[in-house]
Amino acid sequence: MPNRTVYKELKTKEECWESIKLLQVRGAPAIGIFAAYAMYVIAQQYADLPYAKFREQYRADSAYLNSSRPTAVNLSWALKRCEAVVDEHPDLSSRNILNLLRKEAETIHEEDIAMCTSIAEYGLSLLKDGDTILTHCNAGPLATSRYGTALGPVLLGTERGMHFRVFADETRPLLQGARLTSYELQQAGVDVTLICDNMASIVMKNGWINAVFVGCDRIAANGDFANKIGTSGVAILAKHYGIPFYTLGPSSTIDMNTPTGDDITIELRDPDEIRSLWYREPMAPAAVKCWNPSFDVTDHELVTAIITEKGIIYPPFSTNLKKLFN
Repeated sequence: MPNRTVYKELKTKEECWESIKLLQVRGAPAIGIFAAYAMYVIAQQYADLPYAKFREQYRADSAYLNSSRPTAVNLSWALKRCEAVVDEHPDLSSRNILNLLRKEAETIHEEDIAMCTSIAEYGLSLLKDGDTILTHCNAGPLATSRYGTALGPVLLGTERGMHFRVFADETRPLLQGARLTSYELQQAGVDVTLICDNMASIVMKNGWINAVFVGCDRIAANGDFANKIGTSGVAILAKHYGIPFYTLGPSSTIDMNTPTGDDITIELRDPDEIRSLWYREPMAPAAVKCWNPSFDVTDHELVTAIITEKGIIYPPFSTNLKKLFN
C-alpha cells in the first residue's frame, strides 16, 4: 500500500508469525482477529491427532505466535480465548474442536465489527461538523475490521454527511500515516493533509486542530498507554496548546494486570528501518548506531479521555477503568 494492493495466502505458523512481526498485519484489533484465524489454519495440520497431543501442539504453536508482538495485548487476548476452546472440550475429537476454533475466530471478527461501530459512535459525539482532527500512525479499517478506532468517528460522520478535515502524521519510520491513513481517508472522501511528524507542532500553534485522535496497543490500569512511537510527543504538544487528546481502542486493549506504563514491554525493531528501508541507497552511515523502539508510552495525565466500545472514560482513570469492567 498505497501503490499496490497485494493479498497474501498464509499456511504455516512461520508465515503467520512473520506477518505479525513485519507489520503486514498491524493494528491491535486486526492482530487479534488474524491470530484467531491463523491458529485455526495452523491447527488444521494436526487435526487428526488425539486430544492430548492436539492440545499440547496447539498450546506450543499459540505461544510461538504470541512471541511475535509482545506489546500488543489483543494478540495474547485472542490466543487465550482460542486456547480456552481447546481446553474446555477434552471430550470432543480434535476435528470437532477445529470446527469450534473456526466459529470462535468468526465470533471475534463479528465482535470487532460491532466494537468498531460503537467506538465510532462514542467518538463522533465529541466532534462537530467542520472540525479538524490530527492523528498519528494508522487506526482505520486496515487496522481493524471496519471503521477502525481512531479514524472511526471521522469515517462514520462522513457517511452521515458531516465534513471533517484531518492532518495525518506520516509516522516515521514505517510511514503508516503516509501509506495507510492518508490512503484510507482519501478513499472515503475525507479532506486529508499529510504532514511530517515534526510538523504537528506548527499546525497546532496555527489553531488548525480541534482534537487529536489516536489508537492504542495497550492501556495500563492507570490510563498510561502504549501506541506507535511518536504518540507521546503529540500528546505533549496537545497539552501545551490546550487541544483535547483522545485515545480510542477496544476494551480488550485495557490490561488491568499492567499497573502503569512503566510495566509495558517496548519492543525494539530492525535499525535498517531507519537507515535504509525506504531509500534507494542508505540515508545514514552503515556503521552508525540506530535505536528503533516500536512504541512509546503516553502518560495518563496527558489524556483527555479513553474511548472504548463500552463508553468514554474520563479521569481519574485508575478508578474509572475499574468501573468499566465492574
